[in-house]
Amino acid sequence: MVRRGVGKAFFAWLLAHGERADRRIYGARKRDLLGGLAGIVVEIGAGAGPNARYLAAGTRWIAVEPNVHFHRRLRQSAEAAGLDLEIVPGVAERLPLADASVDAVVSTLVLCSVDRVPAALAEVRRVLKPGGRFVFIEHVAAREGTGLRWLQRALRGPWGVIADGCRPDRETLAAIRGAGFSRVEAERFRLRAGLVAPHVMGVAVR
Repeated sequence: MVRRGVGKAFFAWLLAHGERADRRIYGARKRDLLGGLAGIVVEIGAGAGPNARYLAAGTRWIAVEPNVHFHRRLRQSAEAAGLDLEIVPGVAERLPLADASVDAVVSTLVLCSVDRVPAALAEVRRVLKPGGRFVFIEHVAAREGTGLRWLQRALRGPWGVIADGCRPDRETLAAIRGAGFSRVEAERFRLRAGLVAPHVMGVAVR
């Protein structure tokens, strides 16, 4: 599934120009999570490729990205990092990859905007080899009963229009824990990021 158009091009431009902020906010956490990955690594919603710098040179990086306006930047990021890149213009819910064929899957700030989270996680689990790792950093719903949770629900419609389908009130960690992985290790953290301040990061093992 390919996505293009003026809105998608603008979103691609916006994210591509936010790479410095991404390194400042998430860089240390991404180094911890992605630095040890090797072999065949799939990234869902790879965007402009801000995670390429954290992967080891020589890694086979399969970048799943439906927005074609990101693809040129993905090639540049892969070349700079010394990665063996394959771009897949598809979506997380339908990965064109064989069962048990990859060593790791990466998702950073992506599951908030996929259409069907359970289907995407089922695909992640399907393509991972036994013992393979799904590593993730995602913003998530605030605690039930808080003012922030109320705001996330109240503003999710306009927020989704502005942020390319992002849902600020998703219970992403609960979905990952319920997806059938053998082990999930996760920690919560909070950023000064308004509606999307609550985050989780961790590893799920097939």
